[in-house]
Amino acid sequence: MPSSYQGRTEQDPQAQKSQSQSAASNLRTDSSGASIATILAEKGGGIVQISSSAPLREAMDMMGQNRIGSVLVVDDGALKGILSERDVVRHLSQEGAGGMETVVGDVMTSDPVTCTSADPLIAVMQAMTDGNFRHMPVMDNGAMAGLISIRDVVKHRLIELEYDALRMRQMIVG
Repeated sequence: MPSSYQGRTEQDPQAQKSQSQSAASNLRTDSSGASIATILAEKGGGIVQISSSAPLREAMDMMGQNRIGSVLVVDDGALKGILSERDVVRHLSQEGAGGMETVVGDVMTSDPVTCTSADPLIAVMQAMTDGNFRHMPVMDNGAMAGLISIRDVVKHRLIELEYDALRMRQMIVG
């Protein structure tokens, strides 16, 4: 075995200690990790919204045209709810094709769980998992800042994990 692979011994003439990284130096300096602001900065804060008095057909057209799975329901600038594909499917399975003219306000999920742009990514991921929903409005100081999906959160979390794995490999290799 090459001598460079051997550990130090007590007889080692070099009294210096090596400068290896510690576990503490490789952990995040901020305990929360990334925040929702990071995702919104990459994704943009575009918000697709509809009135609660609009027909369901209009909301479905809007979701299809924008290739999105939910739309925020807003009246007079205030968030009233969220309409997701799940809400629509559930309603149409009960009402049939006639349910297309129902107003959005009768089908939407009222008072959705929201987050702020300062919230940690991992906390929002946990809330979405626990609540079994895939879209969450982002509110800052009472104003809508954006909408994130579980896909946005998971995508960003995977990037974080890949970066952490790279850092660990670098720590091990030296």
